Amino acid sequence: MSYKRTIYLEDKPRMQALEECLAQFSPERAVEIISVPDAAGRVTSEPVYAGRSMPHYHASAMDGVAVRAADTSEAHEHRPVHLEEGTDFEYVDTGNLIPPGYDAVIMIEDINEVGDGIVEIIAPATPWQRIRPIGEDITYGEMLLPQGHVIRPVDAGALLAAGITEVEVVKKPFVHIIPSGNEIVQASEPLKAGKLIEFNGTIFSGLVAEWGGEGKIMPIAPDKPEAIRESLLQSADEADIVVINAGSSAGSKDFTAKVIAEIGEVFTHGIATRPGKPVVIGKINGTIVVGVPGYPVSAFLVMDWFVKPLVSSYLGTPVPERPELTVTAGRRIVSNMGSEDFIRVNIGYVNGKYVAIPLTRSASVTMSLVKADGLVVIPPGHLGVEQGEEVTAQLFRDPRELEEAVLFSGSHDLCIDILSSLMKESSSLSQVTASHTGSMAGLMSIKRDEAHIAGIHLLDPDTGVYNISYVERFLKGKEVVLLPFLKRQQGWIVPKGNPLNINKVSDLAGSDAVFVNRQRGAGTRVLFDHLLKKAEIDTAGIQGYEREMFTHLAVAAEVNMEQRNVGMGIYSAAKAFDLDFVPVAEESYDLVMTREFFESAKGRKIREILQSEQFRMQVEGLGGYRVTAEQEPVFL
Repeated sequence: MSYKRTIYLEDKPRMQALEECLAQFSPERAVEIISVPDAAGRVTSEPVYAGRSMPHYHASAMDGVAVRAADTSEAHEHRPVHLEEGTDFEYVDTGNLIPPGYDAVIMIEDINEVGDGIVEIIAPATPWQRIRPIGEDITYGEMLLPQGHVIRPVDAGALLAAGITEVEVVKKPFVHIIPSGNEIVQASEPLKAGKLIEFNGTIFSGLVAEWGGEGKIMPIAPDKPEAIRESLLQSADEADIVVINAGSSAGSKDFTAKVIAEIGEVFTHGIATRPGKPVVIGKINGTIVVGVPGYPVSAFLVMDWFVKPLVSSYLGTPVPERPELTVTAGRRIVSNMGSEDFIRVNIGYVNGKYVAIPLTRSASVTMSLVKADGLVVIPPGHLGVEQGEEVTAQLFRDPRELEEAVLFSGSHDLCIDILSSLMKESSSLSQVTASHTGSMAGLMSIKRDEAHIAGIHLLDPDTGVYNISYVERFLKGKEVVLLPFLKRQQGWIVPKGNPLNINKVSDLAGSDAVFVNRQRGAGTRVLFDHLLKKAEIDTAGIQGYEREMFTHLAVAAEVNMEQRNVGMGIYSAAKAFDLDFVPVAEESYDLVMTREFFESAKGRKIREILQSEQFRMQVEGLGGYRVTAEQEPVFL
């Protein structure tokens, strides 16, 4: 059969696609009987009733003596009553069976032993005081758990107490996960150019397990219709739900929708979302199949939108929902009319409000999910969110973590990761949440109360002094502190052996070198532009000048890919990729914060860490750094 490139079948609203998918989902739910100690997290398939009462006898609720209440009725502090062991009372401990004939317990603290086997009491007991009657906790035959209940550890304990050692639960829905693509290989295989490690399957199986299902990652299916057809038919026969990853778009090698339509039925191909648009939902031999996009962010969201509700529907449980929080947009977020937009954000608690800073919009950046604190959803009828506007965020983290986190914005440096690690070590809730936006953007974040700390290294070409003039100019009227942090080596990051012999900025002009630049506003970009101006070199003469990276490590990674590539960055980034480094200048990389934050408990903790021997040793171990945090802060 010939397979030609096709466009999306439709641009369907996400919730409509979900409703149609669930309407077509009619699995044959299986049940199984499992041991109660293994039942936590499982879902009951029918109501569970108590097999015995607890306690199943009259039990003492206290350490003391069992008595007949009638024998104590005359007891008074002025007329003590004496009782004889074996005749009038018996000693009992908490949980003991109440001996026949006795109907009350007096606490051991309320009796006075006056002789061998003789006790004295000064207050009467009432019938059944301090006795746990039969069935006080659980009564034989009562319903302990309803159908569709997710069993918790405390539930499992109650079942055992009620004489239930096995329980019937819904069998976990079996989800087959089919990775597809000629370019992907297993993590254990050698990685060659043009090949990518298959990791989405691990994410998917983990999510399925988190939702209460059982995921099985199938062998990788190559981009061949017959291979995809064979994998889908096998999985549709064996699984309750089938997920096939990649091949769901409209490329020449995207066969998922075509093959599902050939051997089954397609309900949806394309939904009105960003990211996550190229979704395929269909049915093969009665089994729902979800075609998930290959990019990890799109894939994660599609799993959340469709596979999670399918698993919950199978189990008969509510779909798990994330906690939500009202946040203030720290930046303007532009969206497209007609599509739901899902924006990954960092969230920090700054000056009494939660501020959300958008992360990269790229669907291919896995780390944007790792680093994200939550999602802001822009409805299809909106063009975006204005800076300062309040919106709702779906949270990936505990709100307490967000309140304790220190929000960092500014120039990228590996030492910020060390600071974050030591913060986390000192307090399980505290960490530094970093947005690598560049030095100028970091200053603007402090100005707009979008961050607690900014990292900057901005050279003033007129004075040759770093940072102070920029803080005075852009944060005028705001009480801020410039905290000395590091001296670090900036220089040329070049391939091993420096094949193009790059030693100064003039060596770039007119050469075969392809420069890997930093983004506008980055301190490294300011330094490079200063060197160009000083050498009277026009940017048009620098190959690659418009090619921008947002971190030193990204620059080093690009240099590592090609012998002609050259970048400017810090020594530690070159060292991380085993590249050569030609020093150009030692620069001051400092931290800027409001005076209020500097004097806060978090601010004091940060300074304490920066001045610690542990921090100094870890930073200087990277190479190319001198820690200057022991210097006095500058109040501006």
